Amino acid sequence: QVQLVESGGGLVQAGGSLRLSCAASGLDFRNYYMGWFRQAPGKEREFIGVTSISSNGASYAEFVKGRFDISKDNAKNTVYLKMNSLKPEDTALYYCAASPRTWTRPVPRRSTNDYRYWGQGTQVTVSS
Repeated sequence: QVQLVESGGGLVQAGGSLRLSCAASGLDFRNYYMGWFRQAPGKEREFIGVTSISSNGASYAEFVKGRFDISKDNAKNTVYLKMNSLKPEDTALYYCAASPRTWTRPVPRRSTNDYRYWGQGTQVTVSS
């Protein structure tokens, strides 16, 4: 049974930082693209970024503009989202998701439809 468990969310002041974690189990972590998304109330789920399988790099949405960084630890089956210079508009429920390498989908995986497994989300609230 595949499980993705996010943690690390919370309340932070504008300009602050948070690091989210997503622990994966029940899957071959090294052969999955691990993505981060967020969803604010009344809005669609939005792509943030996704890991590479072949390297330690990641691809990001334009709005990230260098503020966010995605990393992974294959030994711990965990992917991280470090967020800096947070703004009130970053307030959302943050999700991690997993997409099998074997799926015939675009690379990088940017759409919610490209992902097979989802975590339950962790809330990030940025106060002004």
